[in-house]
Amino acid sequence: MHMNILVVGGGGREHAICLALKASPRVTRIYCAPGNGGISQLAECLPIMATDVEGVTRFALDNAIDYVVVASDDPLALGMVDVLEDAGIRAFGPHQNAAELESSKVFAKRLMKKYNIPTARFESFAIMADALRYIEEQGAPIVIKTDGLALGKGAIVAETIEEARAAVLSMMEDMKFGDSGARVVIEEYMHGREVTVLAFTDGEALIPMLSSHDHKRALDGDRGLNTGGMGAVCPSPRYTPELEKICMETIFRPTIEAMKAEGRPFRGVIYFELMLTDTGPRVIEYNARFGDPEAQAVLPMLETDLLDIMEAVTDSRLRELDIRWRSGAACCVVMASGGYPGDYERGKKITGLDSVPKDIIVYHAGTKLKDGELLTNGGRVLGVTATADTLETAIDKAYAAVSKIAWDGVHYRTDIGRI
Repeated sequence: MHMNILVVGGGGREHAICLALKASPRVTRIYCAPGNGGISQLAECLPIMATDVEGVTRFALDNAIDYVVVASDDPLALGMVDVLEDAGIRAFGPHQNAAELESSKVFAKRLMKKYNIPTARFESFAIMADALRYIEEQGAPIVIKTDGLALGKGAIVAETIEEARAAVLSMMEDMKFGDSGARVVIEEYMHGREVTVLAFTDGEALIPMLSSHDHKRALDGDRGLNTGGMGAVCPSPRYTPELEKICMETIFRPTIEAMKAEGRPFRGVIYFELMLTDTGPRVIEYNARFGDPEAQAVLPMLETDLLDIMEAVTDSRLRELDIRWRSGAACCVVMASGGYPGDYERGKKITGLDSVPKDIIVYHAGTKLKDGELLTNGGRVLGVTATADTLETAIDKAYAAVSKIAWDGVHYRTDIGRI
């Protein structure tokens, strides 16, 4: 059956998903809401915001959409999959009550505590004075997180008690992250190296993808402010077969079973952000969808038809699939606007894309087409991904391509995959 697909979202992750779906022989047309300048070259972009649940549902009904892929966190948290299914439209992504695994840090931490899933010690607070008192008792370094979604920037690692106090004040008094910061989670600082594992699950079966790790800090050497991610490599050299076995037994399967036991079966992609500590792997946090930029490093390594996998998740028959991956490695380097994740300018003309080698994928995150010119239109602008037989070669190829692309004020890290 040939299908019309609608992908909801407009960043680099959605570009990666659209490109992977485009390779499926069963896909007739792809629409994207709202999409971006790069996505518009392979899908029809719609003037519908990703958070417009009613608008997306109405378009799907009016335009014979066979399948909707809800790719970004906000519409999942708003229950878009529930609304689509109620309207008789098949959709990929967790229901609202399962997406809470990402949309509420408090829910996620309590779930881990209840089901003995290894994570950092924590407390949650709705009253600022109590949060400040707890910081004084615990000392630093310590981690402060908003309860709700904050574009990947709602977690602050405070090196001192002063920094921790300032973080709590910015979230709970200044409401820097809006309602997301009305409650905060304060947790112990975990020592170790990070690794990300994305996994497909239909609520019963769980199949991990290749591991990855992204670099969240804005500057080389893992310095500067936290961002949504400045680049990623796949697979992570830190993630051994022994670690995968431990994660499957102590984290992955217990999470699926816990969600089922809570009456919130999870169907879609779970993102496990893990800390490899001296006492074993522990969960930093969950996301309820593909990571960004991890998807831009992981999806180019996927050999199996992505639409086949997504439909198997929706139809609860993931067990039947043998998901295959390419050998070798991938590296994605994010090219951002100067000033990101703080203030930055938009509308800068992007040059050099036509001189990038054909075997490099340039994913668009924050771009727009205006009068035939490609302009910057966001903090993270492009994700330049190379695949190769070895990680070192993939990194070199990605940076060789990055060097050909430019705009006024471009910023990127030079150590992705090398640290």
